[in-house]
Amino acid sequence: MTVETRHISPYSLKEKIARLFWAVVQVTVFRFSFHTWHRWRIFLLNTFGASVDPTCVIRRTTVVECPWNLTMGRNSCLGNRVIAYCLGKITIGERVSISQHAHLCAGSHDYTDQNMPLTREPITIHDDVWIAADAFVGPNVVIGEGAILGARGVAMKSLDAWTIYAGNPAQSVKSREMPSSKETIGS
Repeated sequence: MTVETRHISPYSLKEKIARLFWAVVQVTVFRFSFHTWHRWRIFLLNTFGASVDPTCVIRRTTVVECPWNLTMGRNSCLGNRVIAYCLGKITIGERVSISQHAHLCAGSHDYTDQNMPLTREPITIHDDVWIAADAFVGPNVVIGEGAILGARGVAMKSLDAWTIYAGNPAQSVKSREMPSSKETIGS
């Protein structure tokens, strides 16, 4: 016996409207802004509820879903064609580099439920992290301070601080020496 269920959207009407307006802004004035207009793009993101520090670099080809779930600390960067799928909260610390084509995915589906409802689990990326090109960070992952996820690495579990990871699934390659003074990082 099959029980038919009706799909119920996980989004409120307010969120649906906000997503529609953001989609229009993102594919027009965000995407077609000048390459160096990071503050303009930060202004747009923050207007839609993000909390992005004005010292950040946001490339015009970055794609952000639900910007109201994005927080970025000082001197962090979302590179070209990064996807920040912020269905859940994505928190990015200070001095974090998210390289080109990386994908931060704070959403999934509960496969244990026949209806596979949407889940919105957070991603937390601590200070001084580098997510290299084409890497993928899945939902409910915490990336420890100073960690590196190598190019095309896939993090479906949390990564330890000051450790370099590579591969699919991401495996520890070696530890990374912590700088003697945090003031020298990014200088």
